[in-house]
Amino acid sequence: MRTTPVTFYSEGQRIDALWRTSDQGGGPFRAIVQGPGWLGLKDSKLYVRYHEALTEAGFGVLIFDYRGFGDSEGDRGMISPAWQLQDLINAVTYLTTRDDVVADAIGVFGSGGTGGGNAVLLAAADPRIKAAVSQVPVADGRDWLHRMRSESEWLAFLSELEADRKRRVIEGAGRRVHPREEIMVPSAERRTTKVKADVDGRIPTDVPLACADEILNYQPLAAAANLTTPLLVIGVEGDATTPTDHAEALYAAASGPKELIIQRHTTHYAAYDQYWEQTTPRIVEWFDIHVQPVDLVVRSTISHNGQTNLTTGARA
Repeated sequence: MRTTPVTFYSEGQRIDALWRTSDQGGGPFRAIVQGPGWLGLKDSKLYVRYHEALTEAGFGVLIFDYRGFGDSEGDRGMISPAWQLQDLINAVTYLTTRDDVVADAIGVFGSGGTGGGNAVLLAAADPRIKAAVSQVPVADGRDWLHRMRSESEWLAFLSELEADRKRRVIEGAGRRVHPREEIMVPSAERRTTKVKADVDGRIPTDVPLACADEILNYQPLAAAANLTTPLLVIGVEGDATTPTDHAEALYAAASGPKELIIQRHTTHYAAYDQYWEQTTPRIVEWFDIHVQPVDLVVRSTISHNGQTNLTTGARA
């Protein structure tokens, strides 16, 4: 796999990215865009084997650091799903400017909490996305943060947020916190896993508590309710980090072509190693089927096979 550092701009700020293609060259490529998962970075080793499989199948993969993370510009550690969605949309636009990309054959892959949720948000917001894969996603930010805590801890957390809102309007700034300890509450597995050890030392450790307000309003599930873009969802049975029913709810809500894979007899972080050989070919196949340029668009009110087709697309 060939990896080339590239940059583009999102809302005026430079975004640092990696463009990955086959060692054999070629192109133009159908392309997959990826924003990292919760607190993730573009150069995580966790993503490499997925990208190797995709590039071997003839895709180009663009993965980047969100604004404020890694090598990208922006407010350090600002966790804003709204900004991240803008970054993803701008990443798609960047892909369409490249001569080695088939501009109307772009998909999105997202893995890990908000990474999986962001893939759904992008597919719902950007009609240029032909297919989405959402792996171990968060579907409802409020529910996600709530279920990390006992009820007494949850009520105390809500009180802290309300106090911080008041402080911000009076003093101009609120508290700063560790995002993995005071916004997300890590599971016992997260504290011991080495799956993300290569990037864990480079994540922000001091972010505004105000970021939690954006997570409370994070709603990929609402976006999925209007989603007709082909969607593959991958979850883990009994997941203590991103609840299984979040993956199931996204699948149930989507109205386009869809598939749900539930990995059993494993855990959130162990599944990446345990089942990647089984899930990766399904991811590649999903994109190979659905991320295709359309050469012929037919709009018709004529009945075909007993059904009225309003709009269809096909390769010439």
